[in-house]
Amino acid sequence: MLVGGSHIDHADRLRSASTSRVLGFRVMAPSTLGTFLRSFTWGHVRQLDKAVAETLGRVWALGVGPGNQAVTIDVDSTICEVSGKTKSGAAYGHTKVLGYHPLIATQAETGEIIGVRLRGGSSQRGNTHFVVEAINRIRRAGATGDITLRADSGFFSYDLLAALDRLGADWSITIPLHSNVRAAIETIDEDDWTTIDYPEGGNAQVAETIITSAARHGKRQTRIVVRRSRLTDPHQLRLWPGWRYHTLVTNTGLSPVEADQHHRRHATCELAIRDLKHSAGLAHLPSANFFANAAWLACAALTHNLYRWITRLGQTQPAGQLTAGRSIRTRLFGIPARVVNHSGRHLLRLPTRWPWATTYHTALQNLRSLPQLC
Repeated sequence: MLVGGSHIDHADRLRSASTSRVLGFRVMAPSTLGTFLRSFTWGHVRQLDKAVAETLGRVWALGVGPGNQAVTIDVDSTICEVSGKTKSGAAYGHTKVLGYHPLIATQAETGEIIGVRLRGGSSQRGNTHFVVEAINRIRRAGATGDITLRADSGFFSYDLLAALDRLGADWSITIPLHSNVRAAIETIDEDDWTTIDYPEGGNAQVAETIITSAARHGKRQTRIVVRRSRLTDPHQLRLWPGWRYHTLVTNTGLSPVEADQHHRRHATCELAIRDLKHSAGLAHLPSANFFANAAWLACAALTHNLYRWITRLGQTQPAGQLTAGRSIRTRLFGIPARVVNHSGRHLLRLPTRWPWATTYHTALQNLRSLPQLC
């Protein structure tokens, strides 16, 4: 996957020419790899997932973890479209597209993937357990600062809010416009709305209120932040004269304007999901076997993180800058070099005037100087 493989057959990339001479392991044939993946059970998938978590902790121990800094976790689901009806666990979701709907948790500040979970169907079942596991995972990996969870309305439930409260985490989650939410919005006084910056052709305002709901363990009062928007063009305004509302629940101490801005940055998780699909081998899930695809998803998540760790630990880009995996592959892996045998030593002869030669040598030197963790 690191060198661009997106199908099981692409394992042959590592079996061609002199590639095997620079690898420290024997590359199995694609048919053997497919048989191996189909032998997985759910227990094996969870063991692989634990290995991904252990890798996250080891890398963070090298100094690139958040430490006591605040961490924002974005959770979302995506659609891996499939063709035909032989894919075990594939289902139709609200988009009417047949496919898998894996859950993905990312760290907003770095684009790292905290956890992934392949699930059968597209329901909310398992959302709370997945979120709790993601938070516990980064705690074990060494994150000691405040944690905030951001999610869209597909993850909203009072059970999730209760679980986050028990873990001491903040939350900012979109809530559907239920009847009690609409009733609470109607109680907001016009003077309480604050106008915010909005794209040309529209205007928006933000306010906050409280909703009271009958949760499983009794009545609960929850703070909601409401953003309403509408068009300003006179011709369009005649067609859509009313306000459109977007509401979120939060327990953060941010003002309504700050809470709205913070929550809208949840959309950046789509960048990590897009890179996971385009660069890390998740262009599709290749097997008809559900557990084989679950293992493939975990490997894709590890590949995605390896791209980011290589650039951060290799110090090849400014801090806070995200680089697509495809760019990293072009600069560091796709070098048209030759392996030669010189006095019994294998040497890699790089091309002259290679535009990213300095980047390659810098990354190689910095990665080789890292301490070896047991």
